Amino acid sequence: MNESYTVARNIRPDYDQVIQDIADYVLDYRITSDEALDTARHCLMDSLGCALLALQFPECTKLLGPVVEGTVVPNGARVPGTDLCVDPIKAAWNIGCCVRWLDFNDTWLAAEWGHPSDNLGAILAVTDYLSQKQLAQGRPPFKMRQVLDAMIRAHEIQGVLALQNSFNRVGLDHVLLVRVASAAVATMLKGGNREQVMAAVSQAWVDGGALRTYRHAPNTGSRKSWAAGDATSRGVQLAEITMRGEMGIPGALSAKQWGFYDVLFSRTVANQQLKPEAERQFTFPQGYGSYVMENILFKLSFPAEFHAQTACEAAVILHSQVKERLEDIERIVITTHESAIRIISKSGPLANPADRDHCLQYMTAVPLIFGDLQAEHYADSFHRAHPEIDQLREKTDVVEEARYSADYLDPAKRSIANALQVFFADGTATENVVVEYPVGHRRRRAEGIPLLEQKFRANLATRFPAERCEAIYARCKDQTALENTPVNAFMDLFVTEGAG
Repeated sequence: MNESYTVARNIRPDYDQVIQDIADYVLDYRITSDEALDTARHCLMDSLGCALLALQFPECTKLLGPVVEGTVVPNGARVPGTDLCVDPIKAAWNIGCCVRWLDFNDTWLAAEWGHPSDNLGAILAVTDYLSQKQLAQGRPPFKMRQVLDAMIRAHEIQGVLALQNSFNRVGLDHVLLVRVASAAVATMLKGGNREQVMAAVSQAWVDGGALRTYRHAPNTGSRKSWAAGDATSRGVQLAEITMRGEMGIPGALSAKQWGFYDVLFSRTVANQQLKPEAERQFTFPQGYGSYVMENILFKLSFPAEFHAQTACEAAVILHSQVKERLEDIERIVITTHESAIRIISKSGPLANPADRDHCLQYMTAVPLIFGDLQAEHYADSFHRAHPEIDQLREKTDVVEEARYSADYLDPAKRSIANALQVFFADGTATENVVVEYPVGHRRRRAEGIPLLEQKFRANLATRFPAERCEAIYARCKDQTALENTPVNAFMDLFVTEGAG
């Protein structure tokens, strides 16, 4: 029996509206929010500080450098805290890898989550390279005001896409949003027009998405620390080929059978049920502006997955009450929100540091015992030396509080609540310590900014002599001075001869 086929009409569509909206925002929206620009400055400080701190860890530094050792790149982009000077695509990879390595940079939590400062790799690499190139041609360089502007736009694209669209529920990693945002702003920074920005963004969607396998037990591993660098670097590469004339794919999202919606956004992970066709497309509760940067979450106390930050705060509060009674603990109860349970609650052996910094029970047990949580506390040697951590993990129950889950998604609140209580064998118990908003939340900015500045200064000191630290801090502290600084001159401050 002969089968019949419907012949598709080859009529090239307009670009998907989602792609058009991103391009129009990147090219036409005027950033006027003083709060957003001030927050972007603090985000720049915090992100660079995280990158510098990551250089203390050989597991990170072994991945850095050019694709081919010894490569010389005219006007190459610099990697802060090193003497590396590489092409902008690899520079974006290196910077993004360092910013994200310790899970200590800013965070955005909604239906999807992620770390919008991951896009800084693309922004700094492109503007540093172009600034040096333009100077060599007798043209003015980019100013840091343009870097802050691009950061706000990249934050906004990634964050607004995440508000009501859960990529993790279809098994995709959030770094695909980094790739999309980086492609958009990199093309804009390169002078791309509307057609070119749309083309680059369409290519970013056609790339599909990385699987979240490396973020979840039992396969959690170090790829989660360089995945964002890979994504922001790919955004630069797509911008580059677009500016050379590569065509776009207008129906990248909506094409029947072959587009992103039908291929990658059509089935839920939990039961592999097909979504109704109307639910396979993205939804947006608001347009693009500067909302995400204004509401970004800073990790100021602990290098820990953000859903655990308030649990860690609660554990530090209870430390003095339990430190002398660890052997008497019968049960620990963490009351939390649904996303924390789904992402970071795990039992059983923890195979590596990346496994530990995504385990709610581990991240709570360490500050209960020691009164603090630092990157070194995830190391294999530390874990082996302290079996009491796993003993407390085994005694920990994790339960959901429906209100916490609702407030987590409430755009007026965006809380990240955890409560912690410890019960002892003699029938006594600590108070139930509730922390709904972490110190890095917008609601705690006045408390948080001094901590952010302290964190930045401490991270600078891991890489530079005191005089250089003071020069960098003074420049970053002054909004006007920073905005007027040429990008290449700013990056000069972060070069360390022979650091590698």
